[in-house]
Amino acid sequence: MRRVLVTPSGVEVTEAPVPVAGPREVLVRTALAGICGSDVHALQGRHPFITLPYPPGHEVSGTVEAVGAGVRSVEAGQRVTLEPFLPCWDCKQCRAGRQNLCERLRFFGCAHDQGGMAEWFTIDERRLHVIPDALDWPAAAFIEPLGTPVHAARLAGGLAGRAVAILGAGTIGLLTLQVARAQGAARVVLTARSERSRERAAKFGPDAVVDATAADAVEQCRAALGESADVVFDCVAEQSTTTQALHLADKGGTVVVVGVPPAEVTVPLPLIQDSQLRIQGSATYLPEDFAGAIDLLTSGAVDVSAMATAVHPLTSAADAFADAASGTHIKVLLSPQM
Repeated sequence: MRRVLVTPSGVEVTEAPVPVAGPREVLVRTALAGICGSDVHALQGRHPFITLPYPPGHEVSGTVEAVGAGVRSVEAGQRVTLEPFLPCWDCKQCRAGRQNLCERLRFFGCAHDQGGMAEWFTIDERRLHVIPDALDWPAAAFIEPLGTPVHAARLAGGLAGRAVAILGAGTIGLLTLQVARAQGAARVVLTARSERSRERAAKFGPDAVVDATAADAVEQCRAALGESADVVFDCVAEQSTTTQALHLADKGGTVVVVGVPPAEVTVPLPLIQDSQLRIQGSATYLPEDFAGAIDLLTSGAVDVSAMATAVHPLTSAADAFADAASGTHIKVLLSPQM
């Protein structure tokens, strides 16, 4: 079978044996796999937790081809998506129902021997969610990324009636915007660095879009909100956005770190203490967040029809990664079936 590898020299399509489903494992034929920002950062050497080479692809949907011994939750022919983190199921965090914080966590498509940018893959049946018939393949490709802002919003305590700022207008930032709207946020502002990103983000219905590079970006966001932000989602997580987020949330607000920081940052601890700010890390999602994402997509409360802006065949993976890194697309998908 064909599969993608991200190596120090670039993106390659290689041949590998079709994996065989073991006990409690499922063989899935990939329909679509999304290129995440983390995949682009890994290729560029900017991801803190991914080492090269690795087989990418964790935003995946496909069809069950075969099941291993003991599988009861899915059957051949069903359409599925997967929660890509691979917990040990036995540590303190797993026993407490926080498998996303597993002390021995592995991650399918990031730190694992398989990824979803392949014609087939095998996965533990406990990682799969059945896709409703109402969702087509492109919509289903967004279940995994949508789970991230659903989880982040839950950690923030919900967004109904609250003033929300979102830093970053990539896929996760735009999905966070839609989650905030679906939950009834009072006002939502979004920041982006490039004019192209700001023009694109404006089409998704924020109350305002602010130039993240402006010297008075914080003041512009506060003016658009009419007050300080109750919740700030930092979907970039670099020094500049960390500083902006804390000043937007001053006083008494919550900053949720959603993006994967490429490096350490410093924080103004006196401001955090004196203004009673809360910094909340948000690590991927849990099954209830996937269920919430599926509900939002199925009901139409979140509309991703304009977000898949390019689809490439698996054989053109290098071109697809170049598109994903170009800044001209929201979400780039790979299809082994093309």
